[in-house]
Amino acid sequence: MSHPDISAAITELKSLLGDRLSTGPSVRDLHSEDAAYATPVRPDAVAFPDSTVEVSEVVKICARHQCPVVPFGVGTSLEGQVIPIKGGISVDTSRMNKVLRVNPEDLDAVVQPGVTRKQLNEELRATGLMFTVDPGADATLGGMAATRASGTNTVRYGTMRENTLALEVVLADGTIINTGTRARKSSAGYDLTKLMIGSEGTLGIITQLTVRLYGQPEAISAATCAFPSVDDAVNSVILAIQSGLPMARIELLDELQMKGMNTYNPDMNLPEKPHLFLEFHGSESGVAEQVESFRDIANEFGGEAFDWATKTEDRNRLWEARHNAYWAARSLRQGACPIVTDVCVPISALAEAINRTKADIAEAGLMAPVVGHVGDGNFHLAILIDPDNSEEFAKAKELAASLNAMALELEGTVTGEHGVGTGKMAYLADEHGPALQVMAAIKKALDPDNIMNPGKMINLN
Repeated sequence: MSHPDISAAITELKSLLGDRLSTGPSVRDLHSEDAAYATPVRPDAVAFPDSTVEVSEVVKICARHQCPVVPFGVGTSLEGQVIPIKGGISVDTSRMNKVLRVNPEDLDAVVQPGVTRKQLNEELRATGLMFTVDPGADATLGGMAATRASGTNTVRYGTMRENTLALEVVLADGTIINTGTRARKSSAGYDLTKLMIGSEGTLGIITQLTVRLYGQPEAISAATCAFPSVDDAVNSVILAIQSGLPMARIELLDELQMKGMNTYNPDMNLPEKPHLFLEFHGSESGVAEQVESFRDIANEFGGEAFDWATKTEDRNRLWEARHNAYWAARSLRQGACPIVTDVCVPISALAEAINRTKADIAEAGLMAPVVGHVGDGNFHLAILIDPDNSEEFAKAKELAASLNAMALELEGTVTGEHGVGTGKMAYLADEHGPALQVMAAIKKALDPDNIMNPGKMINLN
């Protein structure tokens, strides 16, 4: 990227957008960071387009002036994806928040990128349908596609990759393309939809999505179950999956995380032992059968203190507590800042991975509760450090690095769902080898001037 003329770009953008282009410090501050532990960087301005055509015009102006462009949803990403580390224009899609079309017969919906997952499900309530990808945060669907989000329902329903049929995308020169159709399969050309999912704004800006929907299950049952050890909890999950038990959610929380859960949710009062949080979907008889089958499996591994929830309000309370695990972890050490990271390994290696990680945590003298989407082999650490203690920060970074190395050793990945951003870039070469150069070639072909979220995912000099 040659030297950008950002001031000229801002002048033209002001003419295009009027007061929907902001250079105010408070607005720029809101777009200078996400939920990651990363140094904030202000954009030079924030654009609030209303339509795909406006996004295209914004990008064309920025392309003419070699001005960086960074898409922004609601800022819930966890690896610094939306931080404009090279400055430029933050393109906030929050005004593009319409559900354009729901097709109940075909189980899909067409939405703008600023629609949040809770908003979509609220609009679907009367149809008997639901959108299933649930990363915890009420993220925008555009951001969820850009980061290839997943979450607690993934073990049954899949990630954004499996639940996005088609996209509309504005490329680095302002060209608008459509990838995919509403058909459930296609053999027509390269799969550009999957290429854009997980590209984190480095190849284009997503301006419309066609997503899969599912029927709301007739019956839902949720439960918590305590185990003597992490090994026992994980091994019960492995056996349940190998037995073909169709679980909708299955989450692991270690004993330290459970201590935080009880602290943050005083009415929870669960044993401070490793726990599984589970949910089953299906018919009344099917769910009852699944519950009994899992109870038998859990009993083999010392599962105890089953607490079942079938009422909607009880289930919601349970999963709200799980989604607040970040804040529960923070309650373990007042004033601490968490460095949050994740890896994903084959499920057969999960118990080994978590045990080795817990040993590394103890050796480093750090506090880091473990939470995992164990049905996927994906787990997270919240490493609680004193933000003013440089020695703790260095140890936390070493711990995260050893976690990534271990995941690759076990034939896994350095990130199951948080994405790359800036935090995981250093490990991509180890994971992908020569394939990283293929990614760089794609980036260079689609964004030759490197204006789309520069400094992320792929380093182009």
